[in-house]
Amino acid sequence: MLGLNFYPPSPRCLTAKRAQEIASRLRSDLGKRSPVLVGVFVNEDASRIADICEEVGLDAAQLSGDEAPGALRAPALRQTPAFKSLRPKSAESAQGEAQLYEFGERENVHLPSLLLDAWHPDLYGGSGEQTPDDVARAVLATVSRLMLAGGLNPENVAERVRSLRPWGVDVASGVESAPGVKDAGKMRAFIAAAKGL
Repeated sequence: MLGLNFYPPSPRCLTAKRAQEIASRLRSDLGKRSPVLVGVFVNEDASRIADICEEVGLDAAQLSGDEAPGALRAPALRQTPAFKSLRPKSAESAQGEAQLYEFGERENVHLPSLLLDAWHPDLYGGSGEQTPDDVARAVLATVSRLMLAGGLNPENVAERVRSLRPWGVDVASGVESAPGVKDAGKMRAFIAAAKGL
């Protein structure tokens, strides 16, 4: 999976035009081997999400803001598979939040049921903070396909995968040389470590 960020305050934000260029190039070069392309949105209107997904040719949407559970079932998103990113403050709140949102894409085995990121009071992901083990375990007890994010990098991802056994892992700042600038060497090292190669 490859996330294309559409949240303007993020250093990783793309325009729809640039995202469409990336998507077209990937699909042209890789064909059926192209990654699942996911639009990352924060507190965005459902109709705008649907429009961007259609314009860019995205496979799914990740809602990473303060969206209510009903946002995943908005009429405008009927044609766009969507899942929620959560940032619970504690293990106590984690399971309840997970149960509210986990219905997102149960049928689509190519997408996570939920993405779990570390709590940060000011950021909607990409903080570099690690998701606490107790929070991750609380959500793992509830969710069928959990994608784990939060402070992952090439040095710690193997241990997190071994100890927590998530469905998948997500990385942003952990493979960057500067905010918004991916480092190819770090990306290769991360993938190898996550896969236990």
